Amino acid sequence: MKFDRVVRFTLASFLLLVTSLVWTGRAGSFDEDGYGTMTGQFVLDGELPEPKLLVAKGDPQARDPGVCAANDLYSEDLVVDSKTKGIANIFVFKRKARHIHPSLKETPKEQQGVVFDQKGCRFIPHALVLRTDQTVVVKSDDNCSHNTHTIPIRNDGENFILQPNFREGIKLKLPRSEFIPFIVECNIHSWMKAWWLVLDHPYATKTDAKGQFTIEKLPVGEHEFYVWHERVGWIDRKFTVKIDQGLNQLDVVKVPLARFTED
Repeated sequence: MKFDRVVRFTLASFLLLVTSLVWTGRAGSFDEDGYGTMTGQFVLDGELPEPKLLVAKGDPQARDPGVCAANDLYSEDLVVDSKTKGIANIFVFKRKARHIHPSLKETPKEQQGVVFDQKGCRFIPHALVLRTDQTVVVKSDDNCSHNTHTIPIRNDGENFILQPNFREGIKLKLPRSEFIPFIVECNIHSWMKAWWLVLDHPYATKTDAKGQFTIEKLPVGEHEFYVWHERVGWIDRKFTVKIDQGLNQLDVVKVPLARFTED
């Protein structure tokens, strides 16, 4: 009888160990199973538009010409790569995310501070995607004063002066998710504009200089994305994509030039 109890106890311990190993194995593969990466590209369908000159090099009438007219300044409201016709600074994002990959629940510590700079009388970067747990550090590398004026919908707006060559930076928090990108302006230099998109999840990005974008670790299944550009607003309010496990390379999306034509 005593031997029988020992056998039962040993068998129970063995089954518990096996079960533990099975669940540990599942947890270890959770990062890979059930998620996929989406990549794509937006290109212009039509002739390349002529760049719009905002400030000519050496223009003595420009505000702070020693800094702002050191080089020709062109508008960044439509930036198209001359070789690929890729359209830069298109925002691609989910409005909300119910399921988030465990590794993306929070922004990694090394990415929680984001620099928003001012150099050559430009905002750098021109388009910025942020999460609500990140901090924006606003700096200036110019030898003139700048003003940073944020105009969000749900977060509190900010409006402050940056002294010349201010590298310490002013820290901003935006704790509420926004519906669409919002504009950031310099009221001293009227051509200086940028766009920020603030969300409470990681499934958002902007296109790079070649119009390419990547969003990683999306749950497998069907997703609806919003596609937005500052010149036209919504390029697509219902960009539907079916995500499979692994890499999902989307077809190139061509956007007609007429969509960007000003009235």
